[in-house]
Parts: sequence; C-alpha cells; structure tokens
Amino acid sequence: MAGAIASRMSFSSLKRKQPKTFTVRIITMDAEMEFNCEVKWKGKDLFDLVCRTLGLRETWFFGLQYMIKDTMAWLKMDKKVLDHDVPKEEPVTFHFLAKFYPENAEDELVQDITQHLFFLQVKKQILDEKISCPPEASVLLASYAVQAKYGDYDPTVHKRGFLAQEELLPKRVINLYQMTPEMWEERITAWYGQHRGRARDEAEMEYLKIAQDLEMYGVNYFAIRNKKGTELLLGVDALGLHIYDMENRLTPKISFPWNEIRNVSYSDKEFTIKPLDKKIDVFKFNSSKLRVNKLILQLCIGNHDLFMRRRKADSLEVQQMKAQAREEKARKQMERQRLAREKQMREEAERTRDELERRLLQLKDEATMANEALMRSEETADLLAEKAQITEEEAKLLAQKAAEAEQEMQRIKATAIRTEEEKRLMEQKVLEAEMLALKMAEESERRAKEADQLKQDLQEARDSERRAKQKLLEITSKSSYTQPMNSGSTALPADMPTFNLISESLSFDFKDTDMKRLSMEIEKEKVEYMEKSKHLQEQLNELKTEIEALKLKERETAMDILHSENNERGSSKHNTIKKVSLKPRAEDLSAFETFQLTLQSTKSRVAFFEEL
Repeated sequence: MAGAIASRMSFSSLKRKQPKTFTVRIITMDAEMEFNCEVKWKGKDLFDLVCRTLGLRETWFFGLQYMIKDTMAWLKMDKKVLDHDVPKEEPVTFHFLAKFYPENAEDELVQDITQHLFFLQVKKQILDEKISCPPEASVLLASYAVQAKYGDYDPTVHKRGFLAQEELLPKRVINLYQMTPEMWEERITAWYGQHRGRARDEAEMEYLKIAQDLEMYGVNYFAIRNKKGTELLLGVDALGLHIYDMENRLTPKISFPWNEIRNVSYSDKEFTIKPLDKKIDVFKFNSSKLRVNKLILQLCIGNHDLFMRRRKADSLEVQQMKAQAREEKARKQMERQRLAREKQMREEAERTRDELERRLLQLKDEATMANEALMRSEETADLLAEKAQITEEEAKLLAQKAAEAEQEMQRIKATAIRTEEEKRLMEQKVLEAEMLALKMAEESERRAKEADQLKQDLQEARDSERRAKQKLLEITSKSSYTQPMNSGSTALPADMPTFNLISESLSFDFKDTDMKRLSMEIEKEKVEYMEKSKHLQEQLNELKTEIEALKLKERETAMDILHSENNERGSSKHNTIKKVSLKPRAEDLSAFETFQLTLQSTKSRVAFFEEL
C-alpha cells in the first residue's frame, strides 16, 4: 500500500516536472519556422528565440503579429503567449514583421538581416499597393530589386524575357498604361544595367532610401471620428500623428510631431492627444473598437520612444553594432575589391586565352594555307617541268621546221632563179611574138593591098567580060551572069589577165569609259544616347515623360490623381526625392527656433480644430 502510494507520488512529481509545450509557426518575409514553446512562456521568450534564430540584434523594430477577428494585433512581450486572444489550434501562427520604421534607413539600419527584412516587407507593401508608388518610381525600385536578386547585369545571361515570371510592378501601374510586359521589362532592364557593381545589401538599401520618401511609407492608418462625427483617418508613423481625409491618404490635413505631444491615452473608444503646450486644448477622437485604441497606443508609445532615442547618443550596444557593421562593411568592401580584381584578372586571362586560341586558329589556318600553297607550288612545279619538256620538244620541232623552212627557202630561191630564166625566155618569146605579129601585120597589109589590086583587076576583067558578053548578046542573045564575092576579116583576141589586190583594214574601236571614284565618309560613333542621370529626380522625370503618352486617363485611380496634384504643387509628406537629408533633431535647433516652430504649429492646429 505504502509502496503504491510512493510510486503514484513519484509519477505525479515526474509528470509535474515534464513541461507542457505547444507548437508555434513563425512566418517571416522569406522563411517559415516552427518552435516548441512551453506553456508558461511569455511573448518576450518567444520573440527572443526567433531573433536568436535569425541572428537579429536590432530587435526594437520588429514584433510578432497575429489577427483577431480581421483586426491586426501584436504579441505583448510581458504577457504569456497563450493568454493572448490567439487561435488555440496548433500550430499557433505569428508573422514576424517590422512594427516600427526608421526615419532614415541608411543611418539606423545596421545589420544586413535587418535591411533585408525591411526590404522584403516594404517591397511587398508596394506590390500589394498598401504603399502608393508613382509609376516612374516603381520602375526604378524594380530595377534595384532585380539587382539585389540577380547581381550585375550580363546580356549573355539575362536575355530578353528573363523577368517574365517576376512580380516587380504594382498591378495598378501595369493597368494604367498601354504597355506590354516586354516594354516594361525593357525599361526596368535599362536602369538595371546602370547598377553594376552594387552588392545585394547595397541594392536593397538604395531601394529603401527611395521607398522611405513615399508618402504612405511606414504609416499605420486607423479610421476615427472627430467630435462632429466626421470620418477621418489617423496615421501613426516615426515622425508623429497625422490626420487625413478619408479620400486622401497621401497628404495629411495636419500633423502632430512627437516632440509637441505630452501624452497620448484612451478611455474605452475615446482617444486623447494632449499637446505639450498646456494652453492648447486636449484633442479627442473616437475609434471604432477598443482593440484599435490599444493598438494605436502601442504604436504611439513605440514610435515615440524610438523618436526620442534617435535624438540621444547611441547606446553602447548600438555603438558596438555600428562599429562591427563598419568593420564588416570594410571587410566586405575589401572582399568585393579582391573579387573584382580576381574577376578582372580572370576576364583578362580569359581574354588572353581567347586571343591565344584565336591566334592559334589563325596560325593553323595560315599553316593550312601554307600547306595548300606548297601543294599548289609542287603542282605548279610539276606543271612547269611538264611545260618545259613540252617546250623543249616544241623547240626541237621548231628547229626541225626551221631546217625544213631553210630547205624550202633554198628550193624557193632555186625555183626563183629558174623562174627568172623562164621569165627571160618568156620575154624573149614575147619579143619574138611581137616581131612575128609585126611581120604578120605587114604581110597582112601587103596581102590586103594585093587583094585590093586583085579585086581591081578582077573588076576590070569582069567589066571587060561584061562588055564582051553584051556585045555577044547583042549579038546572039542578051544574057548576064553575076557572082557576088564576100570578104571577111579576122581579129586576134588578146586576153590580158587582171589582178585585184584586196587589202583588209583592221579597225580598233577604243571606247572611253568614265571611271567614277566612290568616296565614303566614315562617321565617328555617336556618344551614348542617354547619359546616366546624376540626380534621381531627373531619371524619374525622364521615364515619366517617356511613358506619359501611353497612359490611359480613364484608368487613373484617386491615388494617381493625388500624386499628380502633389507633384504639381511640389508638396509631399517627406519631399526628399529632390533633396535627401536627415530630419532635424530637437537638440540641433536653437531655443528661439524651437519656440517659433512650436508657436507656428500650435496656431495652425488651433485654427484646424476650431474649423472642425
């Protein structure tokens, strides 16, 4: 019996010693984590565990957020986790997010992890349009986001379409212009190429430096009502409290800097702001829920504490962190320089290797060409040798022909001699023929004379005979006999051969061709069409002017119209795109200047609330 009781007591004591745990899921901007938490843990225990896991030391900017009936709430550090109005189903989910925003990100954000978490959160808020961003600024921000993710621009790697799956611009901006995704990518890439040499942390910081100048950056908005029941918006940020119209979240109607507020409190749904100047009345507003008032008060306390903290000397922890950050930055800078030198040397080595390979290929080509030339030379030599042999044979033939020609010449000479003798004989014969012809002509003339004489004699004889006959006829019978005589003459034909010498004339037609010389002027390369702008505002204005013609006016939202009006008036909450500078600290002002600023702001607030 006693043993059983003792065993039960030991079991119950062991059971009491075993702590009960529950599972918590923490969602950061780029990861999810799960922890086993003890039931007795307070919010600070869980928050410290998350910060240690992330390696985060700038814990004062962050908090664990959860939702209560569609209302945002933050985990309290001094209250048990399970005592909050959180869902009891495991795992219990919290979002690790930035709760408070710095006035100047470059001066206040020290750790790389802090900068990275802020970058991811602000980028998501801009893409989700919780922070209104002008189109030209959204393109510039997108280029820094691409630099942070992909590193330096390389046209051989980052080819057209490499941003097709990336979400870089708010949908409002995309719908506002008649531009294709390729046109947006072209404009983002044009700026992306100008960020060469920036590391991821530098690109993210440049992103935050631009984003912190947007009017809605770091502002938590709450719906409130004034005494007259007018619906307004209360904005809480690092600089103070701001009152907005419901339709205009960009430009506050009036602002209350933290250094002019003495106390902020709430009672039920009534929210009270007590100015530092006791002569000014307390300002009261009503919110929709008591839980909203609690949240407003938390944000006011945290932002006010950070506001005052910035205007004091840094704590030892912050000084140590900044010193370590400077050392780390210097180390990274040296490392980047070393890597840049190595990269340059590697590129030079690659260029040298490529040049050697090119030279080797060139030498190979030259060797191939030389071999081909040698082969052609050998073939040419063979051809020349064959040609020489043929020429030698032709020379022999020509010599033989020359001998034959010499013999023929001798024969022709001999023939010519014989021809001369024959010619002389012919001339002699011709002379003899001529003499004979003369003789024959003389003989013919003599014969002709003899014939004429004979004819005459014959005629005389006939006449005598006729007379005799007539006498006889007269005597016996008259009869007469007549006989005609014909004479002919012959002529010797003399055929003289005629020789016609036909000479051919060769005419050459020389055509004069005008050869016109073409002269081309070599133009120098144009300088870059657009130099890198020295000022951020000039870059934004250039892009705005470029895409203005593609804007669809009918798709403009109220925020777009307000942005345009503010730009025309030159008014904005920060107005630091043209001039980036730190906000003045309270101790930097003289007493008289502080008094003047306080008096001026107090008068404006009195007039504002009298109007309300």
